[in-house]
Amino acid sequence: MNNTAPVRYKVAEAARLAGVSASTLRLWESQGLVIPFRSETGHRQYSVDDVARLKRISWLRAERGLNPAAIREALEGEDLQDAGADATDTGAPSEIGRRLRALRHASGKTLDQVAADIGTTASTLSTLERTSQGVSFKTLHDIASYYGTTASRLSGEERSEASELVRSGEWRAWPATTTGVTVQLLAEGPAMMDCHRFVLAAGATSEGAYSHDGEEFLHVLSGRLELVLDCDQFFDLGPGDSLYFESRRDHSWRNRHDGETVLLWINTPPTF
Repeated sequence: MNNTAPVRYKVAEAARLAGVSASTLRLWESQGLVIPFRSETGHRQYSVDDVARLKRISWLRAERGLNPAAIREALEGEDLQDAGADATDTGAPSEIGRRLRALRHASGKTLDQVAADIGTTASTLSTLERTSQGVSFKTLHDIASYYGTTASRLSGEERSEASELVRSGEWRAWPATTTGVTVQLLAEGPAMMDCHRFVLAAGATSEGAYSHDGEEFLHVLSGRLELVLDCDQFFDLGPGDSLYFESRRDHSWRNRHDGETVLLWINTPPTF
């Protein structure tokens, strides 16, 4: 098993490798051309793939004279080609990304249009469509709501052939769209409840409040969770604590434990 941490570059290092200034990197980020990873302290960190993208942006700007909108369009086309190649090579395309791309194409929208409507960036959506990763829990919910579906459905939760019995430790998990958040299925198939086991790494958070129809119940098995309702009601939940609330109330959460927090989370009807 390889536990090697991914290579991350600071702004100055990434700028040097891409042959541009640090201020240029920040400008490109504001234009939605590249979205670096953020550390727990909020510092920008660029991956090897990010640096390759920066070099490509620099070339498109210098050699082809493209403006930011044209660069985004060119990168989107390349991303779609890469996604098609990945699916052919591995036989396992990113399910959420593929579903989102199909929904976007069916709506006749571009990445820029969807990003503007949702309040995110085209680069973030492009990464999600290619890899099924790179968004916060709130953003995943907002995207699903935008397309008139749910995060559970996007994650392939509804399977008609699902078994009634799910054995301990044999839980199927959602694709890992959000860093530090693992969502495991405690019940499968079409039903009136979404039954999940959440495993939150230290520092994991929804990164904002969201709401939807229905009601929900959560029960903390281990660790500590802070859940905020309506932006002003704070609940500090420890092992054995439960909370029941209407899903239409804005809710956000974060793991307050210095290790994993594990909880049961049930939504009815299945609207998350």
